[in-house]
Amino acid sequence: MCGICGTLHLDGNEAALAPIERMMDKLARRGPDHAGSFSDGPVALGHRRLAIIDLSQHANQPMVDSELGLTIVFNGTIYNYPELREELQGMGYRFFSHGDTETILKAYAAWGERCVQRLHGMFAFAIWDANRGQLFLARDRLGIKPLYLARTTNHFHFASTTQALLTTGEIDTTIDPVGLHHQLTLHGVIPAPRTILKGVNKLPPATTLTISADGQEHRCTYWEPQARRPSARMSEQAWVDAVEEKLQQAVEKRGAVADVPVGVLLSGGLDSSLLVGLLDKAGAREILTFSIGFEDIGDERGSEFEYSDLVARRFGTQHHRIHIPNEKVLERLPEAVANMAEPMVGQDAVAFYLLAEQVSREVKVVQSGQGADELFGGYFWYPRMAEDRTPDEVERFARHYFDRDHEEYLQTVTAPYRGGDFTRHTIGELLARPGADSFMDRVLRMDVTTLIVDDPVKRVDNMTMAWGLEARVPFLDHRLVELALQMPPELKLKEGGKHPLKRIARGLLPDAVIDRPKGYFPMPALKYLRGPFLDFMRDILHSPACRQRGLFEPAYVEKVLASPEEHFTRIQGSKLWHLALLELWLQLNVDSA
Repeated sequence: MCGICGTLHLDGNEAALAPIERMMDKLARRGPDHAGSFSDGPVALGHRRLAIIDLSQHANQPMVDSELGLTIVFNGTIYNYPELREELQGMGYRFFSHGDTETILKAYAAWGERCVQRLHGMFAFAIWDANRGQLFLARDRLGIKPLYLARTTNHFHFASTTQALLTTGEIDTTIDPVGLHHQLTLHGVIPAPRTILKGVNKLPPATTLTISADGQEHRCTYWEPQARRPSARMSEQAWVDAVEEKLQQAVEKRGAVADVPVGVLLSGGLDSSLLVGLLDKAGAREILTFSIGFEDIGDERGSEFEYSDLVARRFGTQHHRIHIPNEKVLERLPEAVANMAEPMVGQDAVAFYLLAEQVSREVKVVQSGQGADELFGGYFWYPRMAEDRTPDEVERFARHYFDRDHEEYLQTVTAPYRGGDFTRHTIGELLARPGADSFMDRVLRMDVTTLIVDDPVKRVDNMTMAWGLEARVPFLDHRLVELALQMPPELKLKEGGKHPLKRIARGLLPDAVIDRPKGYFPMPALKYLRGPFLDFMRDILHSPACRQRGLFEPAYVEKVLASPEEHFTRIQGSKLWHLALLELWLQLNVDSA
């Protein structure tokens, strides 16, 4: 619901507000309703507000509690703040506002760094504790809200976007070789704490960081979900009932905790359709729904209106159909890429950007279906992994998921960027974490706690918040996640995946929506690169900036340019788009910084 930033001086000097103002300018689109800044000795904080809860000026930020000696900048929503507020009032804390921001302040005063364990929601925040002379930062369990960090010799900076950090002029923008390997093998996913740039890190999900004015740091991971069967055996019906209960609660919470209307991004798939059905079941009326479609390319459909229309009619929603012609997609492509905090290759990133522009004219908050496929095994590669009997688990995962094997990666980049097989090492560490019963348990836990954070979740936050639109993701409610990770994978993978959700949907949604083949947010023009789109990619990769950067091996570039539709990744992404997107992101966000 906002953009946050700040600087802590580590050299004993007082912080100035001018650098904060520059960072806030880059965050303006995330928070169009109010801008505020604060300084106190070595620290300066900035905030851009998207007003959703307690619309009064009392909830503006940075929020200062002089009685407690605490100041906060916060991005996100705490769904259980009314209950926490009541508990804290019972402990003697006095409130001067009516929103969730002040509840976090009081919770920190009451419980210290453990306060995050009491928060139910999505959040990234920083609290300046003047009495202790330290800065406390935290990120939600699933990393729904972003928090980028940069530590230099004399300063510690943080912000909601990379672009804001780059305004400091202190960031090392050298390409990180480990980040680059992840970028080109995990379809744009660079797990925290790394990014594509050496000088920018991100706070991992479910992590807090306390840093004092002398530079000492203390990190804590406060949530590590297990993927083990419960001690008491559960029937299939019991699992389905438990999931439905948790999902219903998550949907209702995300619809109720707001002082503005909440809509739904309705793709026409099972996940977003189920959100609409459960809202209707909870008694919601006049549900606002929004769908987007693009032009077909050959046999590849560019919209799923036929399914979203069925759902809209079933529940009588106030439905908005948005159709974007290909020339408009190409025209707006650089604009979308300029608003990506990191280079994101998912073709639906641009779709979400264009959709959010239209939706933000109607509402400030929407619910969206991200996370369902990862939680309940909805992608086509999961059954393939489950059936594979390769003993080496990293190889078993890689052969169905990696965009490039290491040998191809070495052919893709030039000599300065060739190194070890970093992605295989990272995936090996993630799969080796304790607390999971089987290979597929390990895969699904890794996906929902790590890979999803820097793929669909990050895309949705960036592209919606670029228009001052907050996206809420009920499937990533941490209580639902904890339950789903305990479920036997074979139950999730029945019927081609997402079996429990299909059971919940039967009788609630039209059968055509439940029984349809798995769909993806369609944008064929960025998968099948032809005509003006191919020319656009060629111009990027032949540009003087690209040649001077010397990141990609020219022979590899020419090979994929010559026949782009022969070079798809294992999960059907365009390898040409991967190269062009990364280069375009660097030109728009780093070269121009």
